[in-house]
Amino acid sequence: MSKAKPSKDPKARTLPNSAAGFPSISSVAYRIWEETYVGRGVKTLFKLNQPKGFDCPSCAWPDPNPEDVSSVAEYCENGAKAVAWEITKNRVDRAFFKRHSVRELLAINDHWLEKQGRLTEPMILRPGSDYYEAVSWETAFSEIATHLHNLENPDQSIWYTSGRTSNEAAFLYQTFVRMLGTNNLPDCSNMCHEASGVALKQTLGIGKASVTLEDIRQTEVLMILGQNPGTNAPRMLTELQKLKQAGGKIIAVNPLPEAGLMGFRHPQKPWEWIGEATQLQDIYLPVGINGDLALLKALQKILWEAEKKQPGEIFDQTFIQSHTSGYKQLVDHLDTLSLGDLILASGLPEQAIRDTAELMMHSKRIIIAWAMGITQQRNAESTIREIVNLLLLKGAMGKPGAGTLPVRGHSNVQGDRTMGIWEKMPEPFMAKLGAAFSFHPPQKEGFGTVQSIQAMLDGQAKVFFGMGGNFALATPDTERVVEALQSCELTVHVSTKLNRSHLIHGKTALILPCLGRTEEDHTAHGRQFVSTEDTAGRVRMSMGDLPAASPQLKSEVAIVCGLARATLGAQHPTPWEDYAANYDLIRDKIEAVIPGFEQYNQRVRQPGGFFLPNGARDRNFQTPDGKAHFTVNEWLPPSIPSDRFILMTLRSHDQFNTTIYGNDDRYRGIRDSREIVMMHPDDMKRKGLKAMEKTRITSYFQGELRHLEGFAAIPYDIPAGSAAMYFPEGNVLVALNSHSPESHCPASKYIEVRIEKLAP
Repeated sequence: MSKAKPSKDPKARTLPNSAAGFPSISSVAYRIWEETYVGRGVKTLFKLNQPKGFDCPSCAWPDPNPEDVSSVAEYCENGAKAVAWEITKNRVDRAFFKRHSVRELLAINDHWLEKQGRLTEPMILRPGSDYYEAVSWETAFSEIATHLHNLENPDQSIWYTSGRTSNEAAFLYQTFVRMLGTNNLPDCSNMCHEASGVALKQTLGIGKASVTLEDIRQTEVLMILGQNPGTNAPRMLTELQKLKQAGGKIIAVNPLPEAGLMGFRHPQKPWEWIGEATQLQDIYLPVGINGDLALLKALQKILWEAEKKQPGEIFDQTFIQSHTSGYKQLVDHLDTLSLGDLILASGLPEQAIRDTAELMMHSKRIIIAWAMGITQQRNAESTIREIVNLLLLKGAMGKPGAGTLPVRGHSNVQGDRTMGIWEKMPEPFMAKLGAAFSFHPPQKEGFGTVQSIQAMLDGQAKVFFGMGGNFALATPDTERVVEALQSCELTVHVSTKLNRSHLIHGKTALILPCLGRTEEDHTAHGRQFVSTEDTAGRVRMSMGDLPAASPQLKSEVAIVCGLARATLGAQHPTPWEDYAANYDLIRDKIEAVIPGFEQYNQRVRQPGGFFLPNGARDRNFQTPDGKAHFTVNEWLPPSIPSDRFILMTLRSHDQFNTTIYGNDDRYRGIRDSREIVMMHPDDMKRKGLKAMEKTRITSYFQGELRHLEGFAAIPYDIPAGSAAMYFPEGNVLVALNSHSPESHCPASKYIEVRIEKLAP
């Protein structure tokens, strides 16, 4: 897949030791000035994450309670950038597509593509053509319906969902897809926190966080694994600062030192911009890539040895006896493990692990947070179950200041799953859905993301529909994904801006432009709002107040309803037109199908919305035996050839998911390019590489090889034997079948590679 090379060579500077402060303010100001009118941008930011405003289109970090909102600026740098990116004054219209062929656009980098502005009208690429052309909504819906009717069976269609989709749109979307007759509903959860959902459901009965924002301020110890808050959830830094001010301790576990975990300067408090930043991490553990499982087992073993000497003093035996099962099996397993082997596999000094265990030993309120550094591993589910084991041993579950915190990366990715966006929804949901809409939902399990790609490659799927997102770049094994999408008869993308997935197309392709979070949504029934669910399980309303970027735009709800009517026919009894006009009617149906949404329309209109039930939070574990489960997870020391590295992909600070705002990574001291690979200086010397020399990277998986050339080697503070590069550029190296065993989460954080100097 070709793309333009960066215009500049990369530059590396000294790593900063704190995050936010004035640089965040200046970065936001520049993006607003660059993308839109300053007054309009500032006015819109005042509505961001406010009780009567709109939910941030960026991450899913929870908002404070309405009574706790102390500032009109309840957003972070990346959230503000996402808003500026959406409210841009630039437009991509029919004249743009007349000037640029698909072949020409393919050769241009992704930052340039999205920077061209908002899509303004439906576009179609007909078979054999190299130019998109404008088309009416009626024709677009008819074209899709015709392709769907021509399929041999509904399972030949794939229905992908991005995390940005609202509750109302997601609920109707999955209802329509199941009325069509398939459960092929892959989503971005399949690629990020699917492993969390699987492991937490098995052990605690619910695949969501068990803590709220208030719990973070009350905890004694917060352990953060595989997560970089400064880039991926910057508003989390404010809560970490409050935790520190309350006397709490923070343990940071990450192969790379991250500025956002070292120090914090509140960007809305100018007096913090000078002097010493608030030091966040008390203990930093530079674990080797995928050494987290060994670390968690080592901590448990050290605690268990102390518990045997002081029974009942280290573990919460009252909680264990009353609320858990499997304790004896776990401690018997710990007795079989070699602490030396675990320490060696973690890549950490023994004393650092013992210091961490000592801190946990005397704490009762512990929260463990994690993100893709844990979930995108080949042993992801086992690692997350070990997180649960550690918390259960300490009784740190279902009480203030204690519990699990999987940090969701995209706004409403969790809400979409709650709404039924999943290829294997449980029978109680399907039964209620069928009763609410008078049909029989399909019973056959559908395709997740990895299976969907394989189905397209095998010719089992011929229509791909993407509700948001940038599927071609977000998924692993880029070259195979390109092949998969190009093998389809039809590809459709609901989008706000141009991206590479529009250019990696089937024989026929459609782009359907939709309203953004910031924009007003007017229907025949009046102004509408949507709702979302955050990481902590709070559901709140979201209502934009800007005019639509184009009069041709439709809301995601209207697109789903229009497509459903065109596909299912005029005689279909579901009142799609009524749902498109009045979103309260959709919420009434959600209330009828999904527990926890009682009086949905009333409660969501309250400032701050409402929390969904959470059994783990209440020690009411929704498992078969009503208890939280300890688990025994087998572990084998990793073994790779001495001439290879373990590579992980990660985001830069100037991006969100596949959206690239710029080519700098301020918090890692890297500028002007994303085509880099970070390596330990000793590893570079061993491979005969000088700083900024170009490399050839080869990944290995089950005899398959994938190559990437021309990326500059940068010396970096990363464990020896490890390497890192940016997502999505590194996705080409991730084999489609390299994933965790239970959830099929792609192992984008564990890629076995060789790195060599690129021959002239």
